[in-house]
Amino acid sequence: MDGSVTTILGVPFSRLTLEETTLHLTKHLQHEPSNLLHLITANPEITIVSQSDDLLRKIISEADLITPDGVGILMAARRKGDPIVERVTGYDLLLQLLNEGNQRGWSFYFLGTDEQTNLHAVDKIRQLYPNVQIAGRHHGFFTELDEPSILSEIEQTRPDILIVAMGAPYSDKWIYNHKQDIAHTKIVFGVGGSLDVIAGKVPPTPAIWKSLNLEWLHRLFTAPVAKGQKSRWRRQSALPKFVYRAIIRNAK
Repeated sequence: MDGSVTTILGVPFSRLTLEETTLHLTKHLQHEPSNLLHLITANPEITIVSQSDDLLRKIISEADLITPDGVGILMAARRKGDPIVERVTGYDLLLQLLNEGNQRGWSFYFLGTDEQTNLHAVDKIRQLYPNVQIAGRHHGFFTELDEPSILSEIEQTRPDILIVAMGAPYSDKWIYNHKQDIAHTKIVFGVGGSLDVIAGKVPPTPAIWKSLNLEWLHRLFTAPVAKGQKSRWRRQSALPKFVYRAIIRNAK
């Protein structure tokens, strides 16, 4: 894991800011183009799930960078006396990389969400970031029979950045299981429902909700649930567990 980290319930979170994370990834693209970098944006829910999910815990231990996607992570870090300056969410990081990619001509492949939303999101990205190269795209509701052709396209197009929007932790498990197949990609990470927001399917979080650190509550009311995932209300049951284990009990 590059740089300094704060460990919360066994998960090593980067202390890099959004700007520093973007710079770190830019340097990776410039100087380590042959090495695949797997980044995970982890929130309290993912942190709690990793406590009982052996595969997810293994994936986290082997990830190259884990960013703090949730105010609860910052609260737990502050409680430990090992603070993290700011959250680095998948959505914010994606926008930063698209902006940087627009200046540098980076190529992106977008995998995930439903077909219509994926198409609309990519069209919007083409409008907003005209110098970004679209290596390819595919919806996330594919079957095992479809998977080889998708992996083949990713292998052939060799995008600088592969964006996976199939929900957490499924996205990171899919990435982990196919690392060999996407080895020529330079950076890969899951972005949750970010393509839904870009496409306009889900409204972006208003500034007032962000200022109150209530983005999670806004998503709870507005974001759709990916196929095969629990309802967002059921998934929020992980939050009290995180608060107790990582903040109240001040777990090391």
